Amino acid sequence: MKLLMLGGTEFVGRAVTEAALARGWQVTVFHRGRHAAPEGATALHGERGEAGPEGLAALRAGEWDAVVDTWSGAPSAVRDAARLLAGRVGRYAYVSSRSVYTYPAAYGLDEDGPLVAGSADAMDAEDYAAAKRGGELAALEAFGERALLVRAGLILGPYENIGRLPWWLGRIARGGPVLAPGPREMALQYIDVRDLAEWTLDALEAGLGGAYNLVSEVRHATMGELLESCVKVTGSDAELRWTAPEDVLAAGVEPWTELPVWLAPGELRDAMYGADVSRALATGLRCRPVAETVADTWAWLRSIGGVAPQRPDRPAVGLAAAKEAAVLR
Repeated sequence: MKLLMLGGTEFVGRAVTEAALARGWQVTVFHRGRHAAPEGATALHGERGEAGPEGLAALRAGEWDAVVDTWSGAPSAVRDAARLLAGRVGRYAYVSSRSVYTYPAAYGLDEDGPLVAGSADAMDAEDYAAAKRGGELAALEAFGERALLVRAGLILGPYENIGRLPWWLGRIARGGPVLAPGPREMALQYIDVRDLAEWTLDALEAGLGGAYNLVSEVRHATMGELLESCVKVTGSDAELRWTAPEDVLAAGVEPWTELPVWLAPGELRDAMYGADVSRALATGLRCRPVAETVADTWAWLRSIGGVAPQRPDRPAVGLAAAKEAAVLR
């Protein structure tokens, strides 16, 4: 297989690129050139977004069996790339998001749920959900049934540049009492970035098209299993202080941003951690244990000096030490 990866040097794109190379695929990575492409990939440089079609000059020639696009900015960038490549590429996988479902997405919602409005021609990404839906529409407009829409939820694993699991690992590695937001048995639903990559490549090879919710089954892991795995892999003396959701909220602590991954009971948690993934499971989705995701993310963090990269377009996450201490007092 010949794969064109739009991006390919960070997080999801890097995981897809490395997985394809491991299969012996020929991989071309199109990116800005700010980070080195994985060894073995051919690199093409250009710009997307404000640069418009002119930024895609390096892609005006060449043929590929498939494209994977992780773009999360203005949908017009997906439109320009998809139109340019439609006649020279077999299939187009767009890594979208479960945010495209009308909020609040009901617990157990499958791929046929109601969707937000979006436009393939939108020039901005102020509304993340609308931008992702616009990207989907752009892929469908150019590729039709050859478009694969990968609707991911929470993504964790090595190379994470959002900071969620890296923050927990760093905090727990420091040791001492740790504010652990309860309940301990709270079910999580996420996907390891490498499992996303493998399923996406399998799907492209099998000629799949259409939309797929791509996260683990509900209750694949719990908040307790996630944090206890962090304690184990770091070898820390951290003491997890499980705290009731109402007490966490009463202390003014923000779910998701100050305490990454955690959501208090309610419609947001139901929407985020309640997807029906029957379609993906039926087409071969396999999700590794949470302990493996945590251990491999910790190994990667240590290999780069303990500080994860941070996407410039996303705010840093995590709870300030003084605020945590005040809650635990």
